[in-house]
Amino acid sequence: MAGALVLLTLAAAACDDGTSAGASGGAEETLTIYSGREEEYVEGLFEDFEKSEGIDLEVRYGDSAELAATLAEEGEASPADVFFSQDAGSLGAVAGAGLFAEIDEEVLGSIDERFRSPENLWVGTSARARVAAYNTEALAAEDMPDSVLDFAEPEWEGRIGFPPTNASFQAFVAALILLEGEDTATEFLEGLVANEPLLYEDNEATLRAVADGEVEVGLVNHYYLYEVAAEEGDIPVANHFFDGGDPGALVNVAGVGILATTDGPDAARRFVEYVTGEPGQTYFPEATHEYPVAEGFNAPEDLPPLDDIEAPEVDLSDLAGTLEPALELMAEVGLL
Repeated sequence: MAGALVLLTLAAAACDDGTSAGASGGAEETLTIYSGREEEYVEGLFEDFEKSEGIDLEVRYGDSAELAATLAEEGEASPADVFFSQDAGSLGAVAGAGLFAEIDEEVLGSIDERFRSPENLWVGTSARARVAAYNTEALAAEDMPDSVLDFAEPEWEGRIGFPPTNASFQAFVAALILLEGEDTATEFLEGLVANEPLLYEDNEATLRAVADGEVEVGLVNHYYLYEVAAEEGDIPVANHFFDGGDPGALVNVAGVGILATTDGPDAARRFVEYVTGEPGQTYFPEATHEYPVAEGFNAPEDLPPLDDIEAPEVDLSDLAGTLEPALELMAEVGLL
């Protein structure tokens, strides 16, 4: 089960190659990035950065929560310069452990305050909305419930799928605890389990199951519909966005923070400026169908504007504090 930084006993291996962080002794600078974002989503952006800035990137890919735990274990000896996380909870956990350096306000100025640390310790790079993706051959838009909590009702038995080990689903449960309390979260998860859901490895597998008719509804992030459709063509799936501040409409972010122990603070700052500036904020809408988080950049045309999504009001930094209870609760009900 994917742990959180608060689970400091989680074992994690150090970098295999033992490369030091920061500027190298040669002519070219090297930046070491721990990336919780999968290679397929960020490799193009990383290559563009290397060509544009003349800085070599050494990237260690892995689960965001496990990389956060690795940073805690490595402490001042970590070779990492930058942590690129899939979710805000892992960023908040690293920040809470005092491992991030403060990012200059001038770098953060164009980023919506919802999507960055109040203490300027991390910043979002792209946003994603939680949705209920549904099979349009089995359901119509009016068949979808008003709240994600309604999927715990008996009428949805055998009709739902989701990936319990995925960081995005776990962050949703952490947000649910923050918003509605642990009792409501427990009741909801117990109801889901009673409905005998189909469990999948990740969001993409869940979305494909919806498209294939294995389940009628999948609880995923919004952009997986577009990822699968790009490969498969027209698929019978639509995204349902909850409104009214429902927990099912959580908007989370991927984001970055600079390690306080970096040997290359200038190069790390240039990387943050790159991914939060024009290169990154045009890359993510085009390459991954995610929302930009900086002012002045547009979402993909076939998505509702980010400001139109009635997301619940959650300080994303606070997700770190409820991630461990969320994981424990999921284990208690049999989802982990």
